[in-house]
Amino acid sequence: MQYQTTLGRDELVDLALNKYFANVDAKNLDAVLDCFHDNAMITVQTAFTTHVGREGIKRMFVDFMESYETIIHRDFTCTIDEKNGRIAASFTAELKDHDGNTILLENTNFWRIRGDKFQEVYIYMSGANPLV
Repeated sequence: MQYQTTLGRDELVDLALNKYFANVDAKNLDAVLDCFHDNAMITVQTAFTTHVGREGIKRMFVDFMESYETIIHRDFTCTIDEKNGRIAASFTAELKDHDGNTILLENTNFWRIRGDKFQEVYIYMSGANPLV
């Protein structure tokens, strides 16, 4: 299904990097959830896991944020389809647990935007899925 979006190229990048990833890294749950429609879904393709609706997505992020002392997403390469409201981003995720252990993942996310929020997110991870 194709969704309509009101966002231009710079606004799509801002949604993914500044409104979403920056708030995930800051563990600002409310701001992260504001990026999603009520009936949105996140699928971790490499782990066969799907989280549906704001409550399912909220539970996933609460668990994720509580599991790590620090969360850093960096070194982004973004590809934007402005006409169709789609974003692809490859990046490094650096997670440090409460025991000081660091996990590095090389991930790619694909977003489908409806209006000005995420409707669908597809995630490919290089290692074990921390978004359970």
